[in-house]
Amino acid sequence: MTHYYPPVSFHFRVEVLGLPPNSQDVRFSEVSGLSMEMGTEEVAEGGENRFVQKYPTCARYPELVMKRGLLPNSEIITWIRECIEEFRIQPRNVDVVLLNDQHQPLLTWHLVNAYPTRWSVSDLNASNNAVSIETLQLFYQYFTLDRS
Repeated sequence: MTHYYPPVSFHFRVEVLGLPPNSQDVRFSEVSGLSMEMGTEEVAEGGENRFVQKYPTCARYPELVMKRGLLPNSEIITWIRECIEEFRIQPRNVDVVLLNDQHQPLLTWHLVNAYPTRWSVSDLNASNNAVSIETLQLFYQYFTLDRS
């Protein structure tokens, strides 16, 4: 009898397709925003005041938020600066890959036409001994899920 164990959520990598691969750029400590929901529109029922009808409209995806230790010289930061500071928006596909215990892809979320909308760094505080964390936020149109 084979036992099923859910995959761990801490073994993953992020790849911005079209940027030169860099082992430092894929080391994120946290990724959030991999979800979807059905958008709806509410319409009041004519002559009926007790409830409204709710109709589906389209799928919605939140922005992807990624966190990692501050890495000032990276290809991803260059792309973010070009998009935000110079307004040269270059959408890129992004893969978030969940890895198994053999470091092989288990699931891949393929985000389509992503571009950065926000970059921030954690507060600098001389009385705290924490690592500087940068947060990158990306808009994307939708994602597909590939099972390996």
